[in-house]
Amino acid sequence: MKIQFLGTSAAEGVPSVFCECDNCKLIRSLGESEFRTRAQVMIDDCLSIDFPPDAYYHSLKFGVDFSKLKYILATHSHMDHFYAHDFILRGYKFACFSGPCLEIYGNEEVKKVFDECTARELKEDVKPNLKVEVLNPYEVLNVGKYKVITLPANHSKLEQALLYYIESESKGYLHFYDTAQVDDDVFAFLKNHNAHADLVCFDCTLLERSGGKTARHMGIADNMIMKQKLFDCGIIDCKTKIVISHFSHNACPTTARLKETEKLYGVISAFDGCVFEI
Repeated sequence: MKIQFLGTSAAEGVPSVFCECDNCKLIRSLGESEFRTRAQVMIDDCLSIDFPPDAYYHSLKFGVDFSKLKYILATHSHMDHFYAHDFILRGYKFACFSGPCLEIYGNEEVKKVFDECTARELKEDVKPNLKVEVLNPYEVLNVGKYKVITLPANHSKLEQALLYYIESESKGYLHFYDTAQVDDDVFAFLKNHNAHADLVCFDCTLLERSGGKTARHMGIADNMIMKQKLFDCGIIDCKTKIVISHFSHNACPTTARLKETEKLYGVISAFDGCVFEI
């Protein structure tokens, strides 16, 4: 399984789009190698977790061919994770391709946002090229060759955001983005369905600050609590790669700072374009 982190920032980007704080000034001065775009993870070049406003840029920067995209697993409807306006371009005079119908999966709000954003401009010729399916937490389904388990994120009071476990050919990836620490039921459900993650990626928006269970995101201390629970349940082991991502500009996630975090906690910090093979 090939896992590529196309974007690794929180909603505002790093540096933040409208910000002049010291962190953003520093990151701008350090140059493009320190910049981070909105979160997107691509699996095997055909399955995308989320589809942010920066997806088009990702395709240009990293050579990703979205004409071959088959599946999107949307975590929730927030703009930085699901930018539905782009889907009006998947056909008609905007695109010639021989790829399959794009299957989009997400919660009820994802479906509503899709309908709202495409209502004015979606051509009849494009509609057959898109399909949206609503998911709920604690579902087990097949998406093409992938086994997918949906889990409840602890993120929003207005919608039930989703987390995903994705498995193919006995290799598993666990995606814990846009969530605070989760309830123990999540770990029990994964264990009961024989999930084993060769790579887990944690939301580390807050980096050195802890969000606890009341926040919408996590820091590295929260990640370590989650890591231990996953280990205790047998969902991960000593060989599992532990990756952190989804950084806010408020955390000043420079390469130098993240290298210190890696040394202290034994994790790998994702950067835009990085690739893992499991």
